[in-house]
Amino acid sequence: MHKSPRAGREGDVLAVVSQSGPTVSFFDAASDLHLGDVQVPAEPHELCFDPTRRLLWCTLTYHSGYYHANGGRRTELAVIDPDTRRIVEIVDLAPEHGPHGLALDAASGRLYVSVESTDDRPGGVVLIDTETRRPRGRIDTDAPGPHWFAIDPAGRRGYATNKEAPFVSIADLERGTLTAKVEVPGSEGLAVSADGTHVFVAAPYGNFAGPAEERPPTGIRVIDTRTASVVDTLPTADIVLPVHLTSTGRLLAGEVRMDPDPASRLGRHAPGRLTVFCADTRKQLGALEVGLFPLTITSSPDGRLAYVACVVSSTVDVVDLETLDRLARLDIDRLGEPGAHGLAYIPRPV
Repeated sequence: MHKSPRAGREGDVLAVVSQSGPTVSFFDAASDLHLGDVQVPAEPHELCFDPTRRLLWCTLTYHSGYYHANGGRRTELAVIDPDTRRIVEIVDLAPEHGPHGLALDAASGRLYVSVESTDDRPGGVVLIDTETRRPRGRIDTDAPGPHWFAIDPAGRRGYATNKEAPFVSIADLERGTLTAKVEVPGSEGLAVSADGTHVFVAAPYGNFAGPAEERPPTGIRVIDTRTASVVDTLPTADIVLPVHLTSTGRLLAGEVRMDPDPASRLGRHAPGRLTVFCADTRKQLGALEVGLFPLTITSSPDGRLAYVACVVSSTVDVVDLETLDRLARLDIDRLGEPGAHGLAYIPRPV
């Protein structure tokens, strides 16, 4: 008999950003019960949980809107206590702005935050000391809009995807320098393999303007970190934005699907797709339909459950990765605007 995917999750919590809320909502991971919300300044995007200090970091990216269509870029991060559900501090990174991607090296107490370019310097990654909650340095990425950032398990290398720039930036985190660029046709989400030897990158950039047949082939580029080169592509039917690797080696990709619409050059949003690959064999294991415009994916620490935040439908699909069944769909509060975005799974206090 299969163990229930909900077993043993009592006390665990799922945190979800509503970028138009603007809120961070908390749900019981065993029952999906809505536990409450934290109001945050506009406009929250991504989340990262620090288990050492039991704090939740939230990027406040724009005053309104989204990448390339916003009401101005913010400069702050919200630090939240997920147990008491209150804001502990607002950390201002000014003059850095447009903070978005988050990656934590818990062992060294380093949090990395991607930031957009300014008039006098390219986009980059800001290093924050998680004890003092203050910036300690910056690494340039030589691109205007590094949006997602990931680090290898050893905390030695970092990888920034760049929407418009035709490369992935590789940084030496110990030296704080950019060391290589890997050619890809613009890129979105990414994940690093458990042994640090490969990086899985969604490409091309999610630009839906123009005929699909004129865009580069969609899929996940596989980068060999030893040679800093693309060695394989996992094909997908549609453009991929979020990429996530579970603790059990499943590679999850969120495909954005658009139907033709005579009234819109971009088309009409159709249900998205969660596509599952085996990271080791690079074979597709299956797929299932999710909400509109999947933008963020995370998973439970045991790798059994996936959570897919879909910003246009403002929903989170809870998926059993053993059976590829959808167990629940969480509705995230919004104000008539796109909502669900960043996710974080928070284990109960020990």
